[in-house]
Amino acid sequence: MAPTGPADPPRTASGPAPRTPLSQLAELHGVAPEYSPSPGRTVAAPDTALVAILASLGVDASTPEAVLAALALHEAEAARRLLPPTLVCWGGLLPAELAALPDGTRLSVTTEQGESRTSAENLPPGVHTLHATAPDGRAAEAHLVVAPTRLPAPPGRAHGLLVQLYSLLSRHSWGMGDLGDLAELTAWAGRALGAGFVQVNPLHAAVPGKPTDPSPYRPSSRRFPDPVHLRVEDIPEYPYAEDQDRLRALRERAGRLRDSVLRKGALIDRDAVWELKREALAAVRDVPLGPGRQAAYADFLAEEGRALEDHATWCALAEVHGSDWRNWPVALRDPRSSATVRARAELMDRVDFHSRLAWLTEGQLARAQRSARDAGMSIGLVHDLAVGVHPDGADAWAQQEYFAAGMSVGAPPDAFNARGQDWGLPPWRPDRLAASGYAPYRRLLRALLRHAGALRIDHVMGLFRLWWIPEGKPPTEGSYVRHDAEAMLAILVLEASRAGALVIGEDLGTVEPGVREKLQERGVLGTSVLWFERDWDGDGLPLPPEAWRADCLATATTHDLPSTAARFTGEHVELRDRLGLLTGSLDEERAAAATDVREWLALLSRLGLLRGPSGGAPASVEEAEIQAVHRFLLRTPARLIGVWLPDAVGDRRPQNLPGTWDEYPNWRLPVADAEGRPVTLEELAASPRLHALVDVVRAESGDRADDSGSPPRQPPRAP
Repeated sequence: MAPTGPADPPRTASGPAPRTPLSQLAELHGVAPEYSPSPGRTVAAPDTALVAILASLGVDASTPEAVLAALALHEAEAARRLLPPTLVCWGGLLPAELAALPDGTRLSVTTEQGESRTSAENLPPGVHTLHATAPDGRAAEAHLVVAPTRLPAPPGRAHGLLVQLYSLLSRHSWGMGDLGDLAELTAWAGRALGAGFVQVNPLHAAVPGKPTDPSPYRPSSRRFPDPVHLRVEDIPEYPYAEDQDRLRALRERAGRLRDSVLRKGALIDRDAVWELKREALAAVRDVPLGPGRQAAYADFLAEEGRALEDHATWCALAEVHGSDWRNWPVALRDPRSSATVRARAELMDRVDFHSRLAWLTEGQLARAQRSARDAGMSIGLVHDLAVGVHPDGADAWAQQEYFAAGMSVGAPPDAFNARGQDWGLPPWRPDRLAASGYAPYRRLLRALLRHAGALRIDHVMGLFRLWWIPEGKPPTEGSYVRHDAEAMLAILVLEASRAGALVIGEDLGTVEPGVREKLQERGVLGTSVLWFERDWDGDGLPLPPEAWRADCLATATTHDLPSTAARFTGEHVELRDRLGLLTGSLDEERAAAATDVREWLALLSRLGLLRGPSGGAPASVEEAEIQAVHRFLLRTPARLIGVWLPDAVGDRRPQNLPGTWDEYPNWRLPVADAEGRPVTLEELAASPRLHALVDVVRAESGDRADDSGSPPRQPPRAP
C-alpha cells in the first residue's frame, strides 16, 4: 500500500497536549500520545496512529466507547494484579514492587536451576520464577531478573579495527570476505598491530532471493549467522568429498568472481558467492561426520532446540515457496500448524542441511574469536546486533506471537530528515516480551555473545523506545512505544556478564534525555564519532578532547558516514550532489562542509597534532590530517579507540549511503585505496600507509600502561 498524506496531521505545540481518554489509554500501554523532537517543542501523535498501534497490541480503541471500555478493563485488571509479569533485582536490591504487596503475602522462588527458595533475597544471577500468594487468595507468578549492578569497565584502554567483513577480500576469498579472512585478520591485528579488538558488521542470516537484500541490518534471523560467510575449504570434511573435480571447478569460478571484484571493478555479488558455496557445501555435506564431530553436531542440535528447527524449516520452505512467508500457502504461515509439521518431515533432508550449515558457521565464528584471543587481544571480536529483522524472514515467521502485526519501526521527523524514516522492520511487542520473561531476547543475546568479546547494539535507544509506524502510513504518522527499559537493560547486563563481554551502544543522533546516563550507570559504553562531537550547548565549536566522555568507543567515522579522506577533500558533498541528496544548494553544502573541516583542523593544529609520525613525514597532507584525527581521539579519555579500516588506506567511498537504494552500491564495495583500487587483506598487511597510522595509535596510547598501572599488554609473537 502506497503511503498517503496524513488524514490527521501531527499537531505542534509549545506544551503538552490536553489529556483525552485515548491518550490516557495509549500511555497505559506504553504508547506516547506526543513526543518532543527538540527542547521546548512538543508534537502530538495523530489519533489514527494511536488507534492502529493499540490495535497491534490487542487493544480496541476504534471508537470512543471502545476506548472507555478498554480503560475500565485495564483498571479492573490492575486492581486484581499482584505483580507485573517481570521484575528486576539489581545487585541483590529487591524490587520496590515487593514492598508494595499486601501484608502477609507469602513469597517463594523457583530458581533458574530448579531450586526452591522461600525468600527472594540472596538469589544468584539469573531469571527466576517468583510466586506470590496474598491473604485475600490472589496469586501471581512473575519472572524475577537478578542482574549485576553494572558491567565491568574494559581492561584498560584498547585500540582496534572496524570493518565490514564482506568488504575484506583475501587471495582465498570466494568473491567476498569470509570467516577465514576474519580469523586471519584477528591473528594479524593482534600480533602485528597490538589491536585489542576487531568490530564487524552484523553477520546475521540474510533473506535469500535474487537479488538478496545486501544490507546486513535487515536480516532474516538475528539468532543464527549467515553461512555465506563460511570458508568452505576450512571445513574438516572438505578434503574427503568424493567429487573433487566438481569442487575444483567451483574454486576456479570463485577465483574468477574474486578477480572480477579485485581487478575489474565489479561489485561484491553476494548471490553469486552463495550460489557457488551452496553447491560446494552440498558436496561436503555428503561426507559422513566422524564420531566426535557427529556427537558435537548432536549437542548443537539439542542445545539450539526448537529455535534452530524453526530457522532451518523456514530455510527449507523458502527454497520451495519463496522467501516471503506471507505469500506461502495459508497453512504453512503458522510455524506450529500440522501442515508445517508434515512439510518439515517431507523436507527433512533440507532442514538438516540448513541446520548443519548453522553448526559449521558457529564453529568458524568460534575459531575467529579463538584466533583473536590467541593473538593477545584483550577483547577480540565485537559483533553487531541489528535493530530488527526483515518482515519476510525466518524470525518474523517463527516468532510471530512476539511481533506487532502491521507495524514497522523507524524514526520521526527531525532537523536532519523532515519526512522521518521507515526502516521496514517489524517491532517486538513489549507486552509479549515481558510476559515471557524476555525469552526471545535472552536467547538472542546468548547466541551473539557466545563467540564475542563485546557486542555492539545498533540504535541502542531502542531498548527504551522505538518509533512505530502503521503499515501503509508515512513515518510522520507514527508514535513512540516504550519497552520496560529496566528489564531490557537487566537482561543485557546479565547475559553479557555471564559471557564476560563488553557492550557498546550505538547512541548517535537524537537521544531521549536520561538515556545515555542510564546506559552509563549500567556499564554500557556509548559511541562517539569525531565529526558529531561539538559544544552544542555553547559555541558549537569542536569539543576539546578533555571534554569527551570516557565510557565510549571513539572513532573518526562509521559505515554510514563519509570516510575521513572524503571529509577532508569534500568529496562526500560532490557524491551526494550527483545523487540528488543535498537538502540545500551545492554552494551552501560545500561551504558548510569546508567550515566543518576548517574548524576541526584549527583545533588539531592548536593542539600540535598536525605533524608527521616519528621516522618521517606522511606521504600527503591528507594522510597527515587523518593521522592527526587519530592522535586527537587518543587525547580523549575514551576507553576504546576504533580505526575504520578503509581509513587506514585512504578509501574515499562510504560503505552505505543512507537515503539511497539502487542509486549507490551500498554494502557491495571492497576496501580500496585512495585511488579506488581494491586492496586485499595481504596488501593491507603490507601497506606502509596503514602501518604509519597504526604506529601513531600505538605510540600515543596502545602500548602504554593502563589506568591500573599495570604494564602494557604484549601480544605473543607468531611462531
